[in-house]
Amino acid sequence: MTFSIVTILIGVAYGLPQVYGLMNPDAFKQRLKAFPRDVTMGYVLMLISTCWFLYNVYQEDISDFEAYKNLMLGGFAAVGIGSCIYLRDFLGARGLAVFLLLLAKLVVDTGRWVETPLRLIVITWAYVWILAGMWWTISPWRCRDWLAWNMADEARFKLLTMIRAAFSILVIILGATVFRG
Repeated sequence: MTFSIVTILIGVAYGLPQVYGLMNPDAFKQRLKAFPRDVTMGYVLMLISTCWFLYNVYQEDISDFEAYKNLMLGGFAAVGIGSCIYLRDFLGARGLAVFLLLLAKLVVDTGRWVETPLRLIVITWAYVWILAGMWWTISPWRCRDWLAWNMADEARFKLLTMIRAAFSILVIILGATVFRG
C-alpha cells in the first residue's frame, strides 16, 4: 500500500466518527463512554491486531529466530487470544492500544520514503499513537480518563471534535495531493 492510500484511508476512518460526533453528540458521547470497557469492540480490535501482528512476524526475515518462528507465532497467537479471555476489563482500550501500535508501524513504514517534509505531519501523528498505545497498554483506564476529559465540557467536546474533523480533512487532502506523487 502506498503512503497516499494509507493516509486517505486513515483520514476517512478518523473523520467519520468526528462527523457523527458533530451531528449526534449525545449518542457519540454514550458510545465513547462505553468504549474502554466494551468487550465486543475489544474482541474485534484485539483479534484483528493479533492477526495483523502475526502477519508482520510471519513476513519478517528473522534469521536468528527462524528455527523458533512457528513457536513464536503460536505463542503470540496464544497471547492475543488469551488477552480476550483473561483481560476482559478495559478490553476495548487494550485492543485499541495494540491496534494503534500496529497502525503506527504501517504509517511510519510507508511514509519512510516519501520525499516531502509534509509527511512528518502524519508520521508525528503516528508517534502520538505509539505513545498512547504504550500508555493505554500499561494503564488502560487512562483511555477512559482521556475520553472523559474530552467530554467533560460541551464546548470543549465540540471544539475538539471540530479540530479532529479538520485534521482528518487535512490528512485526506495531503494523501490525495501531496503524497500522491
